[in-house]
Amino acid sequence: MGGSPFVPRLTTVASALIYLFVVLAVAAVVFLLATVVFGRGEQLEPLPQEKTPTRLPAAEIEGADVRALKFQQVFRGYKASEVDWALDRIAGELDELRGRIAVLERQLEAAGQALDQARDEGPEHHPEE
Repeated sequence: MGGSPFVPRLTTVASALIYLFVVLAVAAVVFLLATVVFGRGEQLEPLPQEKTPTRLPAAEIEGADVRALKFQQVFRGYKASEVDWALDRIAGELDELRGRIAVLERQLEAAGQALDQARDEGPEHHPEE
């Protein structure tokens, strides 16, 4: 008869090798694309759990403190708990400062009214010549 028993087997092996090569090529492209998009990993070792680079002073937060804030980066941005903590601290500080300003404004207004009243009620003192 006519055909060699090895020919169908050779095409099956060749097809499997081509398939394997294509799968490896696609995996390499996906890996390289992921490396470009997401980076090759962190340059510094990750911080231990419950440690954070986020620092704020205990009281009297200043603009420079807010500008210097650093948040731990996670897969999709910053660690939400750290950002929430910092924003809560800043909001509390602002509320306290606004309260102090309101008290001082009331005290200033009362002192101004007392001064006006003292001027109005006080005897006009004209030295006689």
